[in-house]
Amino acid sequence: MATIYHEKDVDKTLLKNKKIAIIGFGNQGQAHALNLKDSGYDIVVGLRPNSKNRVRAKNQGISVTDIVYAVRTSDIISLQVPDEVQGELYKKQIKSHLSPGKMLLFSHGFAIHFGQISPPPDVDVAMIAPKGPGHMLRNKFLDGEGVAAFLAVDQDTTGEARDIALAYAAGIGSTRVGVLETTFKEEAEADLFGEQAVICGGLTSLMKAGFETLVEAGFQPEVAYFECINELKLTVELVYLGGLSFMRKSISNTAEYGDYLTQKKLITPETRKAMKKILRDIKDGSFARSWMRENKKGMPFMKAMRKSEKQHPAVKIESWFREKMSWKKREVR
Repeated sequence: MATIYHEKDVDKTLLKNKKIAIIGFGNQGQAHALNLKDSGYDIVVGLRPNSKNRVRAKNQGISVTDIVYAVRTSDIISLQVPDEVQGELYKKQIKSHLSPGKMLLFSHGFAIHFGQISPPPDVDVAMIAPKGPGHMLRNKFLDGEGVAAFLAVDQDTTGEARDIALAYAAGIGSTRVGVLETTFKEEAEADLFGEQAVICGGLTSLMKAGFETLVEAGFQPEVAYFECINELKLTVELVYLGGLSFMRKSISNTAEYGDYLTQKKLITPETRKAMKKILRDIKDGSFARSWMRENKKGMPFMKAMRKSEKQHPAVKIESWFREKMSWKKREVR
């Protein structure tokens, strides 16, 4: 069984006299910086001189400096910029400013596992990867809870890499729930597969297909949206709270029977074959190479797909649908 760490397993004093540089202040970077600051640790955010996030960070009481200075003066350098820019950023502003004994920390295994970054042998290389978006990491922390995370150590030069990474995980609130030990390889490949085959690519495709099927059969688009897209939140929350068994115990017998009856109709041998192909492309680096080529070209496919997806009937009805319903959007803190 995998090793899972909690608050009792952490020596938080390991970060007491260390300075932590958060490189980037986007989705994850902002949450990491604010949570660590609230935990009493010495942090600085490293940003480009022209970054629009400088004012936003300063307005929240965060110390901001240039990336090179942040790297030079910090003990832990936490890379919280998007995967696709980490390699270039590392080569230009981080690599030559690392000194022995520092820690290079990641929140995703992509850059290390797929060779975008090759750290020198005299620094610690670790990962604390929260399994949720930044706004959730922040909101849960403020509520006295946390978001579970994955831990990995790729290089342990100091002999304390695991313990220091765990103290960092505690600082962002993840040890309140649990931190599961893995490897950069396993996290990177499993994360990409989960995103593509299930929680992003698979799920959005399934929702749109269900919406289209009902609308084409004469159902009101509003009803189709509610049944195939909006109501999904309720089911996912049940799984999050108690797992698949709890979800099935909570839904109606009719829904549970339909679940069992249709599983093999939707997830066919062809579907499983396609999933295996997706995983092969991730494991052999094909997806990583494709993604980096896409970025070098200026993301033409991404931009075209963003434009196309906005025209989908299910997306077009969203604004109208939410204006008519009385749900209040929770503030992202």
